[in-house]
Amino acid sequence: MSAGLRRHILSECQRLGYYGPNGTARSLRTGRSGIVGIVLSDNLTYSMTDPVASEFLQGVAHEFDEQQIHMLLLSSATSADGRAANIPDSMVDGFIIYGAPGDPGVLARIFQQNKPVVTVDFQCETFPAVHVSNYEGALESARHALQRQPEQVAILGLRLIDTDRVCRINEDDLLDEDASVSIQRLRGYMQALAEHDLTLGNNWIWNIPVNSLRHAQQAAREALMSYPQPDLLLCMSDRIAQGAIMVAQELGILIPDRLRLVGFDDIPEASVISPSLTTVHQRSSDKGRQAARLFLGLQSEPQEVLTELVVRESCP
Repeated sequence: MSAGLRRHILSECQRLGYYGPNGTARSLRTGRSGIVGIVLSDNLTYSMTDPVASEFLQGVAHEFDEQQIHMLLLSSATSADGRAANIPDSMVDGFIIYGAPGDPGVLARIFQQNKPVVTVDFQCETFPAVHVSNYEGALESARHALQRQPEQVAILGLRLIDTDRVCRINEDDLLDEDASVSIQRLRGYMQALAEHDLTLGNNWIWNIPVNSLRHAQQAAREALMSYPQPDLLLCMSDRIAQGAIMVAQELGILIPDRLRLVGFDDIPEASVISPSLTTVHQRSSDKGRQAARLFLGLQSEPQEVLTELVVRESCP
């Protein structure tokens, strides 16, 4: 090709807006798009602001960047007007499902596509699954908190039952253990209580439907204004514990003198709030990287992501 002809061809390409082979056409020919769907159990706004979900996505992105794979964020949450999630069936090579979708129809639609699937934080059929040691982490934190023999314990739980209300719960209403991270954490708390010969009635367990400060403060206020007043709060997330600390300070309850509390996750705020938060550190980024590696075939078997107790001022 002469230099003049090459310049003419490139000029025409620029004029027509053609910059290379059509990606859509290529995906139709190869059957692959280079895009993986990340199905989030919460809506996109929450998932992008929640520190645990954000760290998980960073881990996935780290592995995908190295392999030049793109990810498409999809929400399995039902919309505010009740519409079911719409999961595309042709533009992705497979799915990483982060958290069990509330609508079982979402899983059915994904499985019907016969594409590779990796699940995270729940077990489903024969697909590889990535888990955090939620039961063990909750058990260790509760054992530590119970060493000082509290008089009254309350549990501030997260999504223990299928409701959008902050409320006390009945154990008969609990969600399925295999599908719920929170139930696994609750089992860890209850085991530690049993080891200390403590019985916790259902009226001392609160359900918080959304991991937000507003909902956490509502539950904490109900708990701390109950009689007898709890002197230990086992909180299923750091965001919940943070809300409880704010309520305790409003009510003039000194931490850890009159109230001790533990969280779960070890989000960045846990070490800088006052008092700093005793919590369970989970490696959410490692969880994301492992899920991506399993999907890409860079890792053959899932390994449980271990947790670590971090002792700080709220429960020394």
